[in-house]
This record gives sequence, C-alpha cells and structure tokens, in this order.
Amino acid sequence: MDSFKRKTARPSPFTTAPPMEHSIALVTGTTSGLGYAAARALAGEGWREIIVTGRSLARVQETAAQLEAETKMQVFTPLELELDTPSSVQSALAELVKRGRPVDFLLLNAGVIPGKKRVLTAAGIEAAQAPLIGHHQLTVGLLRANLLGPNARIVISGSEAARGDVPLFSYTDVAALAATQHQGDRSAAVEALMRSGPNVKYEPNRAYADAKIVVAWWAAALARQLPPGMAVYAVSPGSTPDTKGLRNAGTALKWLMVPLVKLIPGMSHTPETAAHRYLQASEFGTDVSGQFFASAPKKLTGPIEAMHHPHFHDRANQEAAWQAVVEVSGVDLSYPASFSAVS
Repeated sequence: MDSFKRKTARPSPFTTAPPMEHSIALVTGTTSGLGYAAARALAGEGWREIIVTGRSLARVQETAAQLEAETKMQVFTPLELELDTPSSVQSALAELVKRGRPVDFLLLNAGVIPGKKRVLTAAGIEAAQAPLIGHHQLTVGLLRANLLGPNARIVISGSEAARGDVPLFSYTDVAALAATQHQGDRSAAVEALMRSGPNVKYEPNRAYADAKIVVAWWAAALARQLPPGMAVYAVSPGSTPDTKGLRNAGTALKWLMVPLVKLIPGMSHTPETAAHRYLQASEFGTDVSGQFFASAPKKLTGPIEAMHHPHFHDRANQEAAWQAVVEVSGVDLSYPASFSAVS
C-alpha cells in the first residue's frame, strides 16, 4: 500500500511522525461530541478508513451514515464497542483480527464525567475510571495481535482538570494514600481509586481529576513498553462544554462553572477545535511519547504544550498506575491475554 501523506501540515515545536504506511484510524466514542468531530476531521484530512465505535451497533451504524452524509465520503466503518464490557472489547478485537489490517491512529476518546452519586460498573470500577480499563484491553489486544502499524500513534483523552490548577478540581495524593491506607503500596492505592474503595471518599470532581491523572500515568508507562517507532500521548481536549460529556456532571460544575466559562472569551472552544488537538498530537514524534499535553498552566484553551507538573512525571506513580490497570483489567503485555481474539 502506498505511503499515506497528509493533505495539510501544521507547525509544531516537536519532531513530527514519519508518513503513515497505511491510513486506518480507529476512534472510540464517536456517536457524539469530540469523537464525532474527530472522525469527521480525519475524513477531511484524507484518511482512507475511519473505524467509528459506539456502545450500540445500530447507533454507530447511524453515526457512520450521518458522517458519510455530512462529508460526502464513504470511509467510515462502524464497530460495536462497549468499553465497560470485556466481552464487547473481546468481540471488537476478534472483528479487527478477522479484518487483519493494522490501525495507524488509535484515538481513545471515550470518557465519562461522573455525577453526584458514586456509580460502579458491573466489575466494580468507578464510572470515570472505567473507560481506561476498556481502552487498555483494546490497546494491549491490538498490540499483541500485531494490529498497530509500525509507526502507529495512540492518543488518549486527558483533561485540564488533572493539572491541579483548575477551580473546583483537586486530586488525590497517591503516595500519601498509599502510606496511610495501603502499607506504602502505591499500586493498591491507585486500584482503590479506580474501585472507589472504602477508604476513598467519593467526590465527583476529585474522582474525575484522579481518573485523568491515572490516564496520564498509564500513557507514560505504556510509552516505555511500545516497540520503536510507535508513540502514545495523553491529550486534553480543553474546555468544551458543548458536548454531551457533561450530562452527568455535578450541580456546581454544570450550572455554575460551565455557564461562566461559556460567557468569558477564551475560556472554552468548539468540539471541532478540541478534536484538532487530537489530530495535532497524531503528528508528534517519538521523542515526546508518554507525555501529557494540555493548555498552558491555568488556561483551559489555546495551544497545547507538554505539562511539566511533578505529579505527572512521578515514575513510581506511573508504574503503580500501570500495575493497577493490569490488576483490574487482567491484561498485561507480558503474559497471554484472556481474549480469545489474541490468544
């Protein structure tokens, strides 16, 4: 297959990725919001195939048809994927294995902003943390099945809230939690956050910030395990209130902070602008693999840059997060996965 060349080029301070050998993108959570905008933007940039996913096959088929109607391009392939359900991830992987065509851009966009009441999945995972488990299972499954291109780029959705400088959001000190509740075991402390355990006081904004910090740590740990040529980045889409992601948000966030940021110039942007951040990161080089990109400190929009806050670069926490995700998901790169699609 001929090497894929982008139609447009964006200036970047980072080393850019080599041209894609194929041109297949897979985007999770595409039935609305940022995932939908990203899929549409990828079509506009000339990608030959964009695999769009959603919880319901019927719904994602409707999404693919709508995207085709809007873009006048027949490049969208629907795939049912329920990240909260391991059997659904397994089925999606089996379908991708059957197709046998490597993915060059894996956009792990799906996410949940938690509500006032604690919600746990059937597997006992806190709702905001749950998408990472499904994304981990999907990513590891693709890697083990050799279904990521040699220069593949993986982007997972982060959040400005993880920085610790956004009003109404704070995060848990994992080292302190480990010291006081888990005999110094940071992996156990991260798992307690993921399961919203008995020693974790639930507060929705903190749960969301914690989930996005774990995402950043996971990306950093994964970067050290990827084959040469591949790269992964955590990327905050920025303040994007005009999506369905806030439907479960708490009262203060939904009815106080969001209306305020929408009124103040420069405090929010469109889903299309947010999706552009994901696509921009897909062109970064391996020299910044594993880093978290977001707006400048104390900003919610604007150009993205690598974050240098110490809590993102704590290697002990990064490895603890990886081990916690492995423990919760049951899937690691170092031993056979449970998925029949990749066994």
